[in-house]
This record gives sequence, structure tokens and C-alpha cells, in this order.
Amino acid sequence: YEGEALMAVLPGVALDELWSAVGVGERALLAISGLVALVSLASLVAVVLAGLNERRRELAVLRAVGAGPRHVLALLAAEGAWVTLAGALLGAAAASLAVWAAAPWLQSSFGIALRWNAPTATQWGLLGAVLGAGMLASLVPGWRAYRLSLADGLSPKA
Repeated sequence: YEGEALMAVLPGVALDELWSAVGVGERALLAISGLVALVSLASLVAVVLAGLNERRRELAVLRAVGAGPRHVLALLAAEGAWVTLAGALLGAAAASLAVWAAAPWLQSSFGIALRWNAPTATQWGLLGAVLGAGMLASLVPGWRAYRLSLADGLSPKA
């Protein structure tokens, strides 16, 4: 029909534009996740440092019964790694629960199908990086405990 222009949609071009728009959002969410991880690591350092001041006597008693400074450093590094691991596991469980709870509503309301998938190699790598960073972040208070003298922790405060 010559009176009306013919319109066509090229699926490849339309999908390419869609994925480029989604890719920008995905990169933004990845950057926000990185900032959250950085703030969490700073919080871990602050909490362990605050607890270190309260646990001075406990660490001094450990040193008095034969634990070396490196042992105390290793204990605090392990504590940071365990706290980071617990946070990562709780976060993964919360995300899985959110996917499970929101999937039926999103499917019925918007036609978006959510399903749980096993973590990819990249996600395992990110998890390992976060755990390693948590252990490294706890070395800051561990170094402080390493430098504390035995007599300082055992002497009574006036």
C-alpha cells in the first residue's frame, strides 16, 4: 500500500540496543557492590579495632600462657576471615530467599522469570577476593595487637 510507509523491526538491532542498556545498569550495580564491600571492610577494621581495646587483657593472658605475637596476629586474621565468610554466606542466603519469594510475583505481574543458578566462576572469584580482603583488613588490628606489650595488658587500669 503506497499511502502508508512500511515499518520493520530488526530483532538483532533491537536486542543489541536492549543488552547495551542493560549492560550499563549491570556495571552500575557492580560498582555499587564494590563500594558496599569497601565500606564493609572499613567497618570490619573499625569493629575489630574497637574490640581489640576491650580485649586487651584477654590477649595479654594468651601471651602470658605462651602464645606468641604471631599467634595473636593469626587469631585476629582468622576472626576477620570468619566474620567476612559469615557475612558472605548470610548475604547469599538472603539473595536466594529474595529470588525465591519475589519470583512468583514478578512472573505474574511483569512476565519476568527469576530462577536461582549456581554461582559462576567469576562470582566464585569475587567471593574469594572479598574473603581475602576481609582477612587482609583484619591484619590492621592484628598488627596493633602484635605490637602491644604483655605488661600493658596485664597491668590494672587506674
